[in-house]
Amino acid sequence: MRTIFKAVAAMAGVIVLGTTFAPRASAGCGSAVGPTPGSSARLQGRAASLKLAAYNGEVDSIVGLWQFTFTSKGSAGIPDGAAIDAGYTTWHSDGTELMNSGRAPLTGSFCMGVWTQTGRYTYVLNHYALAWDSTGSVFLGPANIRQSITVDYSGTAYTGTFTLTQRDTHGFTTATVTGVVTGTRVTVDTP
Repeated sequence: MRTIFKAVAAMAGVIVLGTTFAPRASAGCGSAVGPTPGSSARLQGRAASLKLAAYNGEVDSIVGLWQFTFTSKGSAGIPDGAAIDAGYTTWHSDGTELMNSGRAPLTGSFCMGVWTQTGRYTYVLNHYALAWDSTGSVFLGPANIRQSITVDYSGTAYTGTFTLTQRDTHGFTTATVTGVVTGTRVTVDTP
């Protein structure tokens, strides 16, 4: 009987120690690993600056949902003012961006990028898309879109320039298109 009691006590000790030092479990999406050193402070600082701008009636942030249009300007073989693309883009507070292009889904209509603020109302974006042929069955290669934009003082529109560089599957440039990008902020009140 004493041997059984010692075994139960030892097992209870192992369970207590195991639950004390075991990592916490979590259910849901995302990583269970904590933030990288400094990332929490950066995100809190960014969130605080966005709140401060909103409280001051000064909406100069790119963060949010935008309806955009690309038009050609200075592109060889494409008339100035020709529509290149249009759609919706979301700029996130963590420095990432997601675009839903007006291209046919078979040709690759979603793409992603990273951005940084370069001045009070100015931003640059480095954006990548995967291009497919019109049948959606032949991968053409990655397209890189670089944008430099300025948000207007009201925070409801932006203008800037873009350069789209299409590469083949080996990384060689097959086409370059330059032009003007414009955007209009989408809000909960936008019809």
